[in-house]
Amino acid sequence: MKLHCSWMVVLATLCVAPLCFAMEPVSESDKLGSLPGQPHVSFQQFGGYVTIDEKQGRALFYYFVEAVTDPTASKPLVLWLTGEANMLYVESPAGVGFSYSRNKSFYDDINDEVTARDNLAFLEGWFMKFPKYRNRELFITGESYAGHYVPQLAQLVINSGKNFNLKGILIGNPLLEFDTDMNAQGDFFWSHGLISDSTHALLTSTCNYSQIMRWVYNISESLSPECYEVYNKSAGEIGGSVDPFDVLGDKCLSSEEVCLTDEVDVYLNRKDVQKSLHAQLVGTPNWTLCYPDSAHFLKDAVIPSINVVEWLVRSGIRASVYSGDQDSRISLIGTRSLLEGLAKKLKLKTTVPYRNWFEKKQVGGWTQVYGDILSFATIRGGSHTAPISQPARSLALFTAFLEGKPLPDA
Repeated sequence: MKLHCSWMVVLATLCVAPLCFAMEPVSESDKLGSLPGQPHVSFQQFGGYVTIDEKQGRALFYYFVEAVTDPTASKPLVLWLTGEANMLYVESPAGVGFSYSRNKSFYDDINDEVTARDNLAFLEGWFMKFPKYRNRELFITGESYAGHYVPQLAQLVINSGKNFNLKGILIGNPLLEFDTDMNAQGDFFWSHGLISDSTHALLTSTCNYSQIMRWVYNISESLSPECYEVYNKSAGEIGGSVDPFDVLGDKCLSSEEVCLTDEVDVYLNRKDVQKSLHAQLVGTPNWTLCYPDSAHFLKDAVIPSINVVEWLVRSGIRASVYSGDQDSRISLIGTRSLLEGLAKKLKLKTTVPYRNWFEKKQVGGWTQVYGDILSFATIRGGSHTAPISQPARSLALFTAFLEGKPLPDA
């Protein structure tokens, strides 16, 4: 899992009383000009900080892009993919990207609950800056560990009692239930020919990937000798040249190619770029894609969040889950089984049987819909971050989600 890297999560939320604070309305000071190297754009963009806790010196960095057409008339407020919506991105939790806490002890105490509360406070603060968006249709979206953050935030939004217009959540390759998601890795590796039949048999009899990944992520302190042997065997067969987040993609060799992560790192560490974004580095010499010590953030990784998705669906919130089908870390195998189980638990009938969907006459992936409120889809050729590896197919899925329409069948 790329657990605590600089993704941005769509936010809309309410204020928890101890975290409320005064803030100027629509902050023109946050409006950005053109960024270094950016071509001419026909939309307005904003960047800056929302203070979460003044006493502790904690603030979350955001980047906001208004829709090209009618940004305040009817377009919904969303986070993070691309498309005809007003897109709000936030680097969360504090410690990720440009977001920070001046009190470093915060990082020892962070967990899912704290992150959700901070995200809620961020949204309330952001809406105070941009009040014209408060009644827009709101969608909360994210990837990977956002399988925890997105539903937890959506639940807080509803329980806050404020009248936000939350319509749905969209989560990609999400961590929903640790054991199911991790154990699916073995089946994925085997089905793609990355491990042998004998190793796959060991992963179903002697030691499973959930046990291995608890140790890898420092959730468990030790691994049994039997498990360690299975781990070494599977790692040896897979080899070190396969990207677990995109098993069919070639590994980017920075000595020979221009690699996206390297370019992003160089760009966001340019002083002129940071100044243009209204960003600053606090307590760290450089912007980094991932938080250097993810162990602080993994305390709650093994707590299932699929039950929160269930709660949201029962509350009438539309939930859509997708999987880039070339991600082994949180593969479609585990996610699909979790969604199928959830649909059965909710007694939702299948309204769109499992079928392929299309983007420009090419198969974009496969999809299944339960009732009119829960859906699953794969993105063919998609990695752990499908919008990067398959942008056109991701956009088609995202657009259908916003419009509340089935994915195209031709």
